[in-house]
Amino acid sequence: MTISEGPLILMPEHSSTLTFHVEKGDSLSTLFNKAGLSNAVMYSALESAPKEQQNKFTHLNLDQLFEFTLNDAGDLLAVSTKPDLLNTYTLAKQDNGYMFSHNAIKPTYKKVYAYGSINSSLFAAADKAGIPHAMIMEIANAFGYDIDFALDLRQGDVFEVIFEQKLVNGKIVGTGNLLAARFTNRGKEFTVVRFTNSNKVASYYRADGTSMQRAFIRTPVDFTRISSKFSLGRYHPVLNRIRAHKGVDYAAPTGTAIRAAGNGKIVSIGWKGGYGNAIVIQHGKTYSTLYGHMSRFAPGLKAGSYVKQSQTIGYVGMTGLATGPHLHYEFRVNGKHVDPLSVKLPMADPLSAKEKTRFLEISQPLLSELNENKALSLAKIQADKDNAADTTDENTEADSAE
Repeated sequence: MTISEGPLILMPEHSSTLTFHVEKGDSLSTLFNKAGLSNAVMYSALESAPKEQQNKFTHLNLDQLFEFTLNDAGDLLAVSTKPDLLNTYTLAKQDNGYMFSHNAIKPTYKKVYAYGSINSSLFAAADKAGIPHAMIMEIANAFGYDIDFALDLRQGDVFEVIFEQKLVNGKIVGTGNLLAARFTNRGKEFTVVRFTNSNKVASYYRADGTSMQRAFIRTPVDFTRISSKFSLGRYHPVLNRIRAHKGVDYAAPTGTAIRAAGNGKIVSIGWKGGYGNAIVIQHGKTYSTLYGHMSRFAPGLKAGSYVKQSQTIGYVGMTGLATGPHLHYEFRVNGKHVDPLSVKLPMADPLSAKEKTRFLEISQPLLSELNENKALSLAKIQADKDNAADTTDENTEADSAE
């Protein structure tokens, strides 16, 4: 099924099409130049697109397809791009400029089950199980309130997931939603099910209908390592003296997005002494969080702005008293500093009785699927081990006979 925005555009008979795939170093300007077109033509076409759609042409991905349709004189009749397998965006010449249109192919969805066991990392195990990178990140997000994937994983941990694949004519073109998952970490089992409430808000819930989501996320940045933990007496590398370290330092590359730990109101944003560029967010009456050493703030934020959990509020830097790029993160309860790594985080609001009934109607079949598929996967793994052992025994017997 194809969904179209804008009129149907027909090309004249006497036209030719030039096709290019984005290469390293390409920009929209270089692509137009490859097609023999000037920057003036590029700007004329681009300015005809709605502002919110112009980035479909300017934000390029490697191997992204561009097609230029030209008349016999080499003038531009249309330019189209496919940033992915589902969407085509076109600017076509009209009497008064260029007309923007969008054609989208609506995929079909297929439920897929995958099982994996961790030997080194979640990414390696999930990749071996055939789980796409985007879905791996969603798994980490779903369990992120209970499992610290940077610190808690152990060899032998196992996971099972049911997620959606997007298909067009039987070909996989992307992933949909994570529907249900189970993760066994250090012998403790965690289960999540995706549920969309009556307000059309989707969240993850445990098997009993309690929310996986807490009022705060544990780590507000995708970090490479913890460079300094919460301590009442730490040697400060810049000040060269013992000083309390009332937060956690997450080392990460400059420019890494920093997320709000929870819903709240920005009470302070700007330069804050040794913290450098910093933001303080008040979460209700009891809790507040601080984010320091930012390289810059997210656009549009100011004191008094309200932010949502996981909203990008700024980017990692090393402003203020810092020896390298990192986020300094503080968590306060009634104004008192507590360790962000160990503080017990409050839960989000629970489902209503009516919503919980609907949740159970959706979750129970999914959990049954997890159980059935796990039994099949474990049986296959055992059969593969038995076959491998039989082959080894046969080879040993053959060697002995020789």
